[in-house]
Amino acid sequence: MPKHIVSGLNYLAAINLRKEGYLQKEIAEALGMDRSTVSHYINGRNISWDSIEIAEVLSKLCPEDFLKITYTLTKDTTKTRIIIKTLKDFNFRPKVKDSCIGCGLCVDTCLMGAVELNNLKAQIDSNWCCGCRMCESRCPTNSIEILEVEETEGL
Repeated sequence: MPKHIVSGLNYLAAINLRKEGYLQKEIAEALGMDRSTVSHYINGRNISWDSIEIAEVLSKLCPEDFLKITYTLTKDTTKTRIIIKTLKDFNFRPKVKDSCIGCGLCVDTCLMGAVELNNLKAQIDSNWCCGCRMCESRCPTNSIEILEVEETEGL
């Protein structure tokens, strides 16, 4: 069953990446799949619709649960990052306060690879932040705040 759920997640990610203009070859490389599987997904063949429904439900979970479940199913950080980034519905603006001591716990915690240390202060890439808030909860100085933002047309 986990393989079928991963297939559903791959399907949703492939469809979204195609809508964003990616070529089948690029989608296959990003998701670690062969091009024929991507072709089948894009054309709606050889996929269990139940798997897609389960994947859709997973993608609607809170970001932390969606991230943890996807990583547990795929056992692959790169694939998890692509699936989460492709399927997330919201944007997040991370803030790091001056009270950051550069301990690196946030870097070690972030499965999305969105956090890095720069001059002993955490820097969070909002393009990769999925809003799971695991770095926020792990920070010993409460220096990280993850804010959900709405996209505004024209910005």
